[in-house]
Amino acid sequence: MPIIEISSLSHPGVEMFCTLTEAQLRNRIEPDKGIFIVESPKVIIRALDAGYEPLAILCEYKHITGDASDIIKRCENVPVYTGNRELLATLTGYVLTRGVLCAMRRPAIRSMEEVCWEARRIVVIDGVVDATNIGAIFRSAAALGIDAVLLTRNSCDPLNRRAVRVSMGAVFLVPWTWLDGSLRDLGKLGFRTAAMALTDHSISIDNHALASESKLAIVMGTEGDGLSPETIAEADYVVRIPMSHGVDSLNVAAAAAVAFWELRDTRFKD
Repeated sequence: MPIIEISSLSHPGVEMFCTLTEAQLRNRIEPDKGIFIVESPKVIIRALDAGYEPLAILCEYKHITGDASDIIKRCENVPVYTGNRELLATLTGYVLTRGVLCAMRRPAIRSMEEVCWEARRIVVIDGVVDATNIGAIFRSAAALGIDAVLLTRNSCDPLNRRAVRVSMGAVFLVPWTWLDGSLRDLGKLGFRTAAMALTDHSISIDNHALASESKLAIVMGTEGDGLSPETIAEADYVVRIPMSHGVDSLNVAAAAAVAFWELRDTRFKD
């Protein structure tokens, strides 16, 4: 593997780690040329195991024979840029988690039909823009039996660097894609939809009708305003989580974890 020592912030080849914004990395105009950045050895290995293509590695000197050694062995012919901790922190704008970053090729976007083909429980993320929340939702989805994730286009990109890190690589474990239509399109795939929202007509999340659905899509709304009235009107169910002490809502990531557990596929319930 080529080990390339860098001594300045302008070294050719490292711009993907420092000068390109998330939007530029994503490359909406030519999606097949898009890139995303993964940090920390454990998450990088999870991406490699899932079949993602590495393009370049950036790591501190000491990690070449340490935490990054297994990754470097697996990434034959992938350039490895290295330097001291202070230089790399200046280059990227943050201290590298466990001293390693990997730039990877973005995969082709999958169709909703392909992602949901054998799914029984899915989540629709509608307008959630915070990368930390997206990562946390994916991590809960992987742990609590969600088969697929659909996101509206105004949601944060799941391959955002922070979202990937917070998810601990769960974005590589759960199939996902963008939802370009409406909730009604999910009905064509056999799903009933449950919008998580507080309205006068909300039913409790422990309602037996929800648990009995063979295919259910759980719809989570934006952090501030929640789901739009139009989305709520389209849903088959409007669902609330009962709460105490006058608390009327949870953080969207916390609410998602509760919903995933309570509404999980009955085949996996005790």
